[in-house]
Amino acid sequence: MHSLSRADAQPVVRNDDLRRPSDLRLAIVHDWFPSLRGGERVAAEMCRLFGATEVFTLFDFLSPETKAEHFPGVTFHTSPANRIPFVERYYRGLFFLCPALIEQFDVTDYDLVVSSSAAFSRGVLTRPDQPHLCYVHSPVRYAWDEQFSYLNQARLGFGPKGILFRYFLHRLRTWDARTAHGPDLILANSSFVRARIRQIYGRSARTVFPPVPIEEVEFAQQKDDYYVTASYLSPYKRTDLVIQAFNRMPSRHLVVVGEGQQERRLRELAGPNISFVGHLPRSEYLRIVAHARAMVFAGCEDFGITLAEAQASGTPLIAFGRGGARDIVRILGEVERPSGLLFKRQTVEAVKEAVEHFECCKSSIHPEACRQNAVRFSVERFRRELNQALDEAIALNRRRNAISPPAQ
Repeated sequence: MHSLSRADAQPVVRNDDLRRPSDLRLAIVHDWFPSLRGGERVAAEMCRLFGATEVFTLFDFLSPETKAEHFPGVTFHTSPANRIPFVERYYRGLFFLCPALIEQFDVTDYDLVVSSSAAFSRGVLTRPDQPHLCYVHSPVRYAWDEQFSYLNQARLGFGPKGILFRYFLHRLRTWDARTAHGPDLILANSSFVRARIRQIYGRSARTVFPPVPIEEVEFAQQKDDYYVTASYLSPYKRTDLVIQAFNRMPSRHLVVVGEGQQERRLRELAGPNISFVGHLPRSEYLRIVAHARAMVFAGCEDFGITLAEAQASGTPLIAFGRGGARDIVRILGEVERPSGLLFKRQTVEAVKEAVEHFECCKSSIHPEACRQNAVRFSVERFRRELNQALDEAIALNRRRNAISPPAQ
Protein backbone atom coordinates (compact mmCIF):
# COMPACT_ATOMS: atom_id res chain seq x y z
CA MET A 1 0.00 0.00 0.00
CA HIS A 2 1.17 3.52 -0.71
CA SER A 3 3.22 4.87 2.16
CA LEU A 4 1.64 7.52 4.37
CA SER A 5 3.16 10.34 6.33
CA ARG A 6 2.36 10.58 10.03
CA ALA A 7 -0.06 13.42 9.28
CA ASP A 8 -1.96 11.31 6.75
CA ALA A 9 -2.03 8.08 8.73
CA GLN A 10 -5.45 6.47 9.25
CA PRO A 11 -6.53 4.71 12.45
CA VAL A 12 -5.17 1.19 12.65
CA VAL A 13 -7.93 -1.41 12.77
CA ARG A 14 -7.14 -4.81 14.26
CA ASN A 15 -8.07 -7.92 12.31
CA ASP A 16 -10.48 -9.04 15.00
CA ASP A 17 -12.51 -5.86 14.37
CA LEU A 18 -12.99 -6.65 10.68
CA ARG A 19 -16.19 -8.64 10.69
CA ARG A 20 -18.22 -8.07 7.57
CA PRO A 21 -21.14 -10.49 7.14
CA SER A 22 -21.47 -11.74 3.57
CA ASP A 23 -25.16 -10.85 3.31
CA LEU A 24 -24.78 -7.08 3.79
CA ARG A 25 -26.55 -5.02 1.11
CA LEU A 26 -24.24 -2.48 -0.54
CA ALA A 27 -25.03 0.49 -2.79
CA ILE A 28 -22.55 2.01 -5.23
CA VAL A 29 -22.98 5.74 -5.98
CA HIS A 30 -21.12 7.24 -8.96
CA ASP A 31 -21.44 10.77 -10.39
CA TRP A 32 -22.43 9.89 -13.95
CA PHE A 33 -21.78 7.45 -16.78
CA PRO A 34 -21.34 9.40 -20.03
CA SER A 35 -19.06 6.65 -21.37
CA LEU A 36 -16.65 4.03 -20.04
CA ARG A 37 -13.59 6.02 -19.01
CA GLY A 38 -11.29 5.72 -16.00
CA GLY A 39 -13.76 6.55 -13.23
CA GLU A 40 -16.44 4.35 -14.74
CA ARG A 41 -14.01 1.42 -14.93
CA VAL A 42 -13.28 1.89 -11.24
CA ALA A 43 -17.03 1.79 -10.49
CA ALA A 44 -17.33 -1.42 -12.54
CA GLU A 45 -14.49 -3.02 -10.57
CA MET A 46 -16.20 -1.99 -7.31
CA CYS A 47 -19.37 -3.77 -8.41
CA ARG A 48 -17.41 -6.93 -9.21
CA LEU A 49 -15.41 -6.81 -5.98
CA PHE A 50 -18.33 -6.28 -3.62
CA GLY A 51 -20.98 -8.14 -5.61
CA ALA A 52 -23.05 -4.95 -5.76
CA THR A 53 -26.17 -5.07 -7.92
CA GLU A 54 -27.42 -1.50 -7.36
CA VAL A 55 -25.76 1.61 -8.80
CA PHE A 56 -27.07 5.14 -8.23
CA THR A 57 -25.98 7.80 -10.71
CA LEU A 58 -27.15 11.19 -11.97
CA PHE A 59 -26.85 10.38 -15.68
CA ASP A 60 -26.47 7.11 -17.55
CA PHE A 61 -25.63 7.10 -21.26
CA LEU A 62 -23.97 3.67 -21.49
CA SER A 63 -25.10 1.32 -24.23
CA PRO A 64 -26.80 -1.99 -23.33
CA GLU A 65 -23.77 -3.80 -24.79
CA THR A 66 -21.36 -1.92 -22.50
CA LYS A 67 -23.51 -2.65 -19.46
CA ALA A 68 -23.77 -6.34 -20.34
CA GLU A 69 -19.97 -6.55 -20.55
CA HIS A 70 -18.93 -4.43 -17.58
CA PHE A 71 -22.02 -4.31 -15.31
CA PRO A 72 -23.75 -7.70 -15.70
CA GLY A 73 -26.76 -8.04 -13.43
CA VAL A 74 -26.44 -4.45 -12.15
CA THR A 75 -29.49 -2.16 -11.93
CA PHE A 76 -28.88 1.56 -12.62
CA HIS A 77 -30.95 4.11 -10.73
CA THR A 78 -30.79 7.57 -12.34
CA SER A 79 -31.96 11.06 -11.44
CA PRO A 80 -35.09 12.62 -12.96
CA ALA A 81 -32.80 14.87 -15.06
CA ASN A 82 -31.63 11.80 -16.97
CA ARG A 83 -35.00 11.80 -18.75
CA ILE A 84 -34.66 15.34 -20.16
CA PRO A 85 -34.59 15.20 -23.98
CA PHE A 86 -31.07 15.30 -25.46
CA VAL A 87 -29.58 15.78 -21.98
CA GLU A 88 -26.44 13.86 -23.02
CA ARG A 89 -25.46 16.96 -25.04
CA TYR A 90 -25.46 19.40 -22.13
CA TYR A 91 -25.61 17.45 -18.84
CA ARG A 92 -22.36 19.03 -17.59
CA GLY A 93 -24.03 22.44 -17.81
CA LEU A 94 -26.56 21.28 -15.21
CA PHE A 95 -23.87 21.12 -12.49
CA PHE A 96 -25.74 23.68 -10.37
CA LEU A 97 -28.65 21.19 -10.02
CA CYS A 98 -26.51 18.15 -9.25
CA PRO A 99 -26.08 18.66 -5.47
CA ALA A 100 -29.86 18.69 -5.01
CA LEU A 101 -30.29 15.76 -7.42
CA ILE A 102 -27.74 13.52 -5.70
CA GLU A 103 -29.47 14.16 -2.36
CA GLN A 104 -32.71 12.69 -3.71
CA PHE A 105 -31.33 9.16 -3.96
CA ASP A 106 -32.61 7.12 -1.01
CA VAL A 107 -29.87 4.67 -0.03
CA THR A 108 -30.81 4.54 3.65
CA ASP A 109 -32.11 0.95 3.41
CA TYR A 110 -28.66 -0.36 2.47
CA ASP A 111 -26.17 -1.64 5.01
CA LEU A 112 -23.15 -0.02 3.33
CA VAL A 113 -22.53 2.79 0.86
CA VAL A 114 -19.48 3.13 -1.39
CA SER A 115 -19.25 6.34 -3.40
CA SER A 116 -17.02 6.86 -6.43
CA SER A 117 -16.73 10.63 -6.64
CA ALA A 118 -15.17 13.27 -8.85
CA ALA A 119 -17.88 15.78 -7.99
CA PHE A 120 -21.23 14.91 -6.44
CA SER A 121 -21.73 11.29 -5.38
CA ARG A 122 -19.99 11.79 -2.05
CA GLY A 123 -22.92 14.02 -1.01
CA VAL A 124 -25.50 11.22 -1.01
CA LEU A 125 -27.49 11.28 2.24
CA THR A 126 -26.71 8.42 4.64
CA ARG A 127 -27.66 7.39 8.16
CA PRO A 128 -25.17 8.05 10.99
CA ASP A 129 -24.88 4.29 11.61
CA GLN A 130 -24.48 3.48 7.90
CA PRO A 131 -20.80 2.97 6.94
CA HIS A 132 -19.79 5.14 3.98
CA LEU A 133 -16.51 4.65 2.12
CA CYS A 134 -15.67 7.29 -0.49
CA TYR A 135 -13.16 6.84 -3.30
CA VAL A 136 -12.24 10.32 -4.56
CA HIS A 137 -11.07 10.65 -8.16
CA SER A 138 -10.77 14.40 -7.61
CA PRO A 139 -12.35 17.26 -5.69
CA VAL A 140 -14.61 19.14 -8.12
CA ARG A 141 -11.98 20.47 -10.54
CA TYR A 142 -13.93 23.38 -11.97
CA ALA A 143 -15.15 24.59 -8.57
CA TRP A 144 -11.75 24.88 -6.90
CA ASP A 145 -8.24 25.54 -8.22
CA GLU A 146 -9.16 24.77 -11.84
CA GLN A 147 -12.01 27.32 -11.82
CA PHE A 148 -10.06 30.05 -13.59
CA SER A 149 -8.80 27.74 -16.31
CA TYR A 150 -12.32 26.46 -17.04
CA LEU A 151 -13.82 29.96 -17.09
CA ASN A 152 -11.08 31.24 -19.39
CA GLN A 153 -11.43 28.35 -21.81
CA ALA A 154 -15.21 28.88 -21.86
CA ARG A 155 -14.60 32.62 -22.41
CA LEU A 156 -16.72 33.49 -19.39
CA GLY A 157 -15.56 36.88 -18.16
CA PHE A 158 -17.54 39.16 -15.87
CA GLY A 159 -20.55 39.68 -18.08
CA PRO A 160 -24.00 38.53 -16.87
CA LYS A 161 -23.38 34.89 -17.83
CA GLY A 162 -19.90 34.86 -16.31
CA ILE A 163 -21.10 36.37 -13.03
CA LEU A 164 -23.94 33.82 -12.85
CA PHE A 165 -21.53 30.91 -13.38
CA ARG A 166 -19.16 32.25 -10.73
CA TYR A 167 -22.05 32.49 -8.27
CA PHE A 168 -23.10 28.89 -9.02
CA LEU A 169 -19.51 27.75 -8.49
CA HIS A 170 -19.37 29.60 -5.18
CA ARG A 171 -22.51 27.77 -4.04
CA LEU A 172 -21.05 24.49 -5.23
CA ARG A 173 -17.88 25.05 -3.19
CA THR A 174 -19.95 25.63 -0.05
CA TRP A 175 -21.91 22.39 -0.58
CA ASP A 176 -18.79 20.44 -1.53
CA ALA A 177 -16.87 21.48 1.59
CA ARG A 178 -19.81 20.61 3.83
CA THR A 179 -20.37 17.13 2.40
CA ALA A 180 -16.66 16.23 2.60
CA HIS A 181 -17.19 15.28 6.27
CA GLY A 182 -19.91 12.71 5.57
CA PRO A 183 -17.90 9.58 4.67
CA ASP A 184 -16.31 7.54 7.43
CA LEU A 185 -13.18 6.96 5.36
CA ILE A 186 -11.86 8.73 2.25
CA LEU A 187 -9.53 7.22 -0.31
CA ALA A 188 -7.63 9.20 -2.95
CA ASN A 189 -6.63 7.82 -6.33
CA SER A 190 -3.19 9.50 -6.27
CA SER A 191 -0.80 11.45 -4.08
CA PHE A 192 -1.84 14.60 -5.95
CA VAL A 193 -5.53 14.11 -5.11
CA ARG A 194 -4.64 13.22 -1.51
CA ALA A 195 -2.87 16.58 -1.19
CA ARG A 196 -5.88 18.40 -2.69
CA ILE A 197 -8.23 16.65 -0.25
CA ARG A 198 -6.10 17.82 2.65
CA GLN A 199 -5.91 21.40 1.35
CA ILE A 200 -9.56 21.79 0.34
CA TYR A 201 -11.41 19.68 2.92
CA GLY A 202 -8.93 19.45 5.79
CA ARG A 203 -9.27 15.66 5.84
CA SER A 204 -6.65 12.94 5.66
CA ALA A 205 -6.97 10.37 2.91
CA ARG A 206 -5.17 7.20 1.94
CA THR A 207 -3.86 6.70 -1.58
CA VAL A 208 -5.24 3.64 -3.37
CA PHE A 209 -4.25 3.65 -7.03
CA PRO A 210 -7.00 2.74 -9.55
CA PRO A 211 -6.96 -0.75 -11.07
CA VAL A 212 -5.09 -1.31 -14.34
CA PRO A 213 -5.83 -4.64 -16.08
CA ILE A 214 -2.18 -5.47 -16.73
CA GLU A 215 -2.91 -8.95 -18.07
CA GLU A 216 -5.10 -7.70 -20.93
CA VAL A 217 -2.68 -4.99 -22.09
CA GLU A 218 -0.57 -5.96 -25.09
CA PHE A 219 3.19 -5.73 -24.48
CA ALA A 220 5.44 -4.74 -27.39
CA GLN A 221 9.20 -4.63 -27.18
CA GLN A 222 9.67 -3.38 -30.72
CA LYS A 223 8.33 0.14 -31.30
CA ASP A 224 7.25 1.94 -34.48
CA ASP A 225 8.25 5.48 -35.45
CA TYR A 226 5.12 7.32 -34.24
CA TYR A 227 4.18 8.97 -30.95
CA VAL A 228 0.70 8.70 -29.45
CA THR A 229 -1.51 10.86 -27.27
CA ALA A 230 -4.81 9.46 -26.02
CA SER A 231 -7.62 11.03 -24.02
CA TYR A 232 -11.10 12.43 -24.14
CA LEU A 233 -10.56 15.60 -26.18
CA SER A 234 -11.62 18.19 -23.61
CA PRO A 235 -9.81 21.46 -22.80
CA TYR A 236 -8.12 20.44 -19.55
CA LYS A 237 -6.38 17.47 -21.24
CA ARG A 238 -4.27 20.07 -23.14
CA THR A 239 -4.00 17.98 -26.31
CA ASP A 240 -3.67 21.32 -28.10
CA LEU A 241 -0.17 21.75 -26.64
CA VAL A 242 0.92 18.34 -27.91
CA ILE A 243 -0.41 19.06 -31.39
CA GLN A 244 1.25 22.46 -31.58
CA ALA A 245 4.54 20.97 -30.41
CA PHE A 246 4.44 18.33 -33.15
CA ASN A 247 3.54 21.01 -35.69
CA ARG A 248 7.01 22.36 -34.91
CA MET A 249 8.52 18.90 -35.44
CA PRO A 250 7.21 17.97 -38.91
CA SER A 251 9.51 14.96 -39.22
CA ARG A 252 7.86 13.27 -36.22
CA HIS A 253 4.49 11.55 -36.56
CA LEU A 254 1.81 11.90 -33.88
CA VAL A 255 -1.34 9.73 -33.60
CA VAL A 256 -4.23 11.28 -31.63
CA VAL A 257 -6.65 8.77 -30.10
CA GLY A 258 -9.98 9.94 -28.71
CA GLU A 259 -12.98 12.13 -29.34
CA GLY A 260 -14.66 14.99 -27.52
CA GLN A 261 -15.88 18.56 -27.69
CA GLN A 262 -12.52 19.89 -28.87
CA GLU A 263 -12.07 17.44 -31.73
CA ARG A 264 -13.01 19.81 -34.56
CA ARG A 265 -10.78 22.59 -33.27
CA LEU A 266 -7.84 20.23 -32.77
CA ARG A 267 -8.17 18.80 -36.28
CA GLU A 268 -8.06 22.31 -37.70
CA LEU A 269 -4.96 23.01 -35.62
CA ALA A 270 -3.04 19.91 -36.71
CA GLY A 271 -0.37 19.71 -39.40
CA PRO A 272 0.03 16.90 -41.96
CA ASN A 273 2.27 14.85 -39.65
CA ILE A 274 -0.61 14.40 -37.17
CA SER A 275 -3.28 11.69 -37.59
CA PHE A 276 -6.61 11.44 -35.79
CA VAL A 277 -8.11 7.97 -35.35
CA GLY A 278 -11.08 8.87 -33.10
CA HIS A 279 -12.53 6.44 -30.60
CA LEU A 280 -11.19 2.92 -31.15
CA PRO A 281 -12.23 -0.56 -30.04
CA ARG A 282 -10.19 -1.40 -26.98
CA SER A 283 -8.05 -4.05 -28.67
CA GLU A 284 -7.07 -1.64 -31.46
CA TYR A 285 -6.40 1.16 -28.98
CA LEU A 286 -4.11 -1.07 -26.93
CA ARG A 287 -2.26 -2.15 -30.08
CA ILE A 288 -1.59 1.44 -31.15
CA VAL A 289 -0.36 2.42 -27.68
CA ALA A 290 1.82 -0.69 -27.38
CA HIS A 291 3.69 -0.03 -30.62
CA ALA A 292 4.15 3.73 -30.14
CA ARG A 293 7.62 5.19 -29.64
CA ALA A 294 6.25 6.99 -26.56
CA MET A 295 3.00 8.42 -25.20
CA VAL A 296 2.92 12.22 -24.84
CA PHE A 297 0.47 13.84 -22.43
CA ALA A 298 0.32 17.53 -21.46
CA GLY A 299 -2.69 17.58 -19.12
CA CYS A 300 -2.76 17.46 -15.34
CA GLU A 301 -4.50 14.16 -14.60
CA ASP A 302 -5.71 13.21 -11.15
CA PHE A 303 -4.21 9.77 -11.78
CA GLY A 304 -4.33 8.74 -15.44
CA ILE A 305 -5.24 5.10 -16.12
CA THR A 306 -4.34 5.69 -19.77
CA LEU A 307 -0.80 6.60 -18.72
CA ALA A 308 -0.49 3.49 -16.56
CA GLU A 309 -1.79 1.32 -19.42
CA ALA A 310 0.89 2.76 -21.69
CA GLN A 311 3.50 1.71 -19.15
CA ALA A 312 1.99 -1.78 -19.00
CA SER A 313 2.39 -2.04 -22.78
CA GLY A 314 6.09 -1.19 -22.47
CA THR A 315 5.62 2.32 -23.87
CA PRO A 316 7.59 5.19 -22.28
CA LEU A 317 5.78 8.30 -21.03
CA ILE A 318 6.52 11.96 -21.75
CA ALA A 319 4.14 13.80 -19.45
CA PHE A 320 3.47 17.04 -17.61
CA GLY A 321 5.09 16.74 -14.19
CA ARG A 322 2.10 17.52 -12.02
CA GLY A 323 -0.78 15.31 -10.96
CA GLY A 324 -0.94 11.54 -11.15
CA ALA A 325 1.95 11.33 -13.61
CA ARG A 326 4.33 11.84 -10.69
CA ASP A 327 3.03 8.61 -9.13
CA ILE A 328 3.22 6.71 -12.40
CA VAL A 329 6.49 7.70 -14.10
CA ARG A 330 9.87 6.51 -12.89
CA ILE A 331 11.77 9.59 -13.99
CA LEU A 332 14.74 9.44 -16.34
CA GLY A 333 17.89 10.59 -14.52
CA GLU A 334 16.48 9.94 -11.04
CA VAL A 335 16.18 6.13 -10.88
CA GLU A 336 18.07 3.15 -12.22
CA ARG A 337 15.26 1.74 -14.38
CA PRO A 338 13.38 4.79 -15.71
CA SER A 339 10.06 4.53 -17.52
CA GLY A 340 9.74 8.05 -18.92
CA LEU A 341 10.35 11.73 -18.32
CA LEU A 342 8.37 14.72 -17.07
CA PHE A 343 8.32 18.34 -18.20
CA LYS A 344 7.69 21.21 -15.80
CA ARG A 345 5.43 23.65 -17.68
CA GLN A 346 2.29 23.37 -19.76
CA THR A 347 3.71 25.13 -22.81
CA VAL A 348 4.29 24.15 -26.43
CA GLU A 349 8.02 24.70 -26.05
CA ALA A 350 8.21 22.48 -22.96
CA VAL A 351 6.50 19.62 -24.80
CA LYS A 352 8.79 20.04 -27.80
CA GLU A 353 11.93 20.09 -25.65
CA ALA A 354 10.78 16.99 -23.75
CA VAL A 355 10.25 15.02 -26.97
CA GLU A 356 13.67 16.08 -28.27
CA HIS A 357 15.27 15.13 -24.95
CA PHE A 358 13.59 11.72 -25.13
CA GLU A 359 14.99 11.19 -28.63
CA CYS A 360 18.48 11.75 -27.28
CA CYS A 361 18.06 9.44 -24.29
CA LYS A 362 15.49 6.85 -25.39
CA SER A 363 18.00 3.99 -25.24
CA SER A 364 18.01 4.42 -21.43
CA ILE A 365 14.30 3.55 -21.18
CA HIS A 366 13.52 -0.13 -21.76
CA PRO A 367 10.04 -1.58 -22.46
CA GLU A 368 10.57 -4.25 -19.80
CA ALA A 369 11.20 -1.57 -17.16
CA CYS A 370 7.97 0.20 -18.17
CA ARG A 371 5.98 -3.03 -17.90
CA GLN A 372 7.44 -3.89 -14.51
CA ASN A 373 6.68 -0.39 -13.26
CA ALA A 374 2.99 -0.85 -14.13
CA VAL A 375 2.63 -3.95 -11.95
CA ARG A 376 2.22 -1.56 -9.00
CA PHE A 377 -1.23 -0.66 -10.36
CA SER A 378 -2.67 -4.17 -10.77
CA VAL A 379 -6.33 -5.08 -10.30
CA GLU A 380 -5.38 -7.57 -7.57
CA ARG A 381 -3.66 -4.86 -5.53
CA PHE A 382 -6.68 -2.54 -5.93
CA ARG A 383 -9.12 -5.22 -4.80
CA ARG A 384 -7.03 -6.09 -1.74
CA GLU A 385 -6.63 -2.46 -0.62
CA LEU A 386 -10.26 -1.51 -1.28
CA ASN A 387 -11.51 -4.54 0.66
CA GLN A 388 -9.33 -3.57 3.59
CA ALA A 389 -10.56 0.04 3.41
CA LEU A 390 -14.21 -1.01 3.50
CA ASP A 391 -13.58 -3.15 6.58
CA GLU A 392 -11.89 -0.18 8.23
CA ALA A 393 -14.79 2.14 7.32
CA ILE A 394 -17.18 -0.31 8.99
CA ALA A 395 -15.03 -0.47 12.13
CA LEU A 396 -14.69 3.33 12.29
CA ASN A 397 -18.44 3.78 11.93
CA ARG A 398 -19.11 1.29 14.72
CA ARG A 399 -16.72 3.04 17.06
CA ARG A 400 -18.19 6.45 16.34
CA ASN A 401 -21.66 5.14 17.08
CA ALA A 402 -20.55 3.08 20.09
CA ILE A 403 -21.98 -0.05 18.51
CA SER A 404 -20.31 -3.28 19.54
CA PRO A 405 -19.65 -5.91 16.85
CA PRO A 406 -22.32 -8.62 16.87
CA ALA A 407 -21.47 -11.77 18.78
CA GLN A 408 -20.02 -14.52 16.59
